[in-house]
Amino acid sequence: MSDLNYQHDGLESITDFVRWGGSLFIKADLFFGHGTDNAFDESKVLVFHALSLPANIPENYWASRLNQSEKQAVTELFQRRIETRKPAAYLTGEAWFAGIRFKVNESTLVPRSPIAELIANRYEPWVEPDSVTDVLDLCTGSGCIGIASLQAFPNAQVDLVDISPEALEVANQNIELYGLQEFAKAIESDLFSALKGKQYDLIVSNPPYVDKIEMDALPEEFQQEPRLGLEAGDDGLDLVRKILAEASTYLKEDGVLIVEVGVSQYFIESVYPELPLFWFDFEQGGEGVFAINKSELDVFQSLLEQRVAPV
Repeated sequence: MSDLNYQHDGLESITDFVRWGGSLFIKADLFFGHGTDNAFDESKVLVFHALSLPANIPENYWASRLNQSEKQAVTELFQRRIETRKPAAYLTGEAWFAGIRFKVNESTLVPRSPIAELIANRYEPWVEPDSVTDVLDLCTGSGCIGIASLQAFPNAQVDLVDISPEALEVANQNIELYGLQEFAKAIESDLFSALKGKQYDLIVSNPPYVDKIEMDALPEEFQQEPRLGLEAGDDGLDLVRKILAEASTYLKEDGVLIVEVGVSQYFIESVYPELPLFWFDFEQGGEGVFAINKSELDVFQSLLEQRVAPV
């Protein structure tokens, strides 16, 4: 990065620094996809964080002049983003998902699931929102999907499950951030192993689903995220196989399983052509999320159990 100039002579306003940061990021050939999809939005996130500004400010504020210490703070964030390749969310310690701010760190993935759109629609028509009392967010990471889902279900309790104690520390911080201790519980578990006897109206999961070839080809920004939250074997289905095989036991009679598998949708459809999976279309972007009812899972339970990858 020796060809980049971090001198900010002549730059004064918020607009100046957002524009400058975007130009730096383009020159540095950064990759975006952790809450923003372009250099200038990424620059805005970092500038606003350094200046402790809310996400939306009046138009006249954009002309506000930075003092010297503010200029230095912004410049240092730009430099860290470029030289470390860390996503902006890891530099700021926070990310937005489904309209809610969440704490994140390098022990969790940066929230970006299209499941946010399902939450906005209260998961209808797959469940009757007011009747949902028990929800499981499997492979929860920061807890974002489970906690955000409480917006859809006024009468629900949610279990936030992950195998990573470090990720669950972050999930607990987010539970405390919104005072949800009575409604959300973080549980350390290897998928369903610590959930014996529990049953849920809805199991929603964004498990690791990146296959080996894709994992090796991920941009450096994605390589900063925990491999435990991404990597899932040669075809990306190591965990999804187990979820499909075991989920029915943990669903109530009218329960629904919703799982994000991203680009591994092709492998799912190839391995399980007989499963009546419903694949969502998203208006706001995203792919590879399916739903299936417990009754439909039950029909194929014996077949699925035979196909669970050996431990």
